[in-house]
Amino acid sequence: MEHKIWHRHPVWFIDGNPIVGYHKLKDGVRLLFWSGRSFDEPGLAPEGGFQTAGVRYTAVNQISAKDLKRWLAKSVDIQWDYKNLVKRRGRLERLK
Repeated sequence: MEHKIWHRHPVWFIDGNPIVGYHKLKDGVRLLFWSGRSFDEPGLAPEGGFQTAGVRYTAVNQISAKDLKRWLAKSVDIQWDYKNLVKRRGRLERLK
């Protein structure tokens, strides 16, 4: 697993494929999972396009360590191939 600043935000990758990142907002933090819509998790809301989903926190007591651990495990197991999105001309394919 690797991490880097991508589009001005911390993002973690597996084999060059983005899996999770966060963004500091004016009133909190947004946690984003690139394949999150496929997690089948009611706590994650669709964000942007493709398969991204996330959660927004405005207070520390809103964070559930149990949910976060489960979502992080799913981000490793359930992935869409964002790394080759341009090469496939915008067509997203599921990995694994």
